[in-house]
Amino acid sequence: MERIRAKSSNLRSIGYDEPTQILEIEFQQGGTYQYFGVSKKIYDNLMKALSHGEYYERFIKNRYRRKKI
Repeated sequence: MERIRAKSSNLRSIGYDEPTQILEIEFQQGGTYQYFGVSKKIYDNLMKALSHGEYYERFIKNRYRRKKI
């Protein structure tokens, strides 16, 4: 999955696959995770957010099943 560089001190890059609704996030401190069942709207809002890290903390973290890759 292709990822885009994030504007964040916590997130390094963000990718999304619309057909499978998988959001992929690489963190600055290491580790890349896939989040399942994430709607396109959530991804779009994440990418538009002034702070990717704050949006992640508020709307994604602990809300979706995830897997470390």
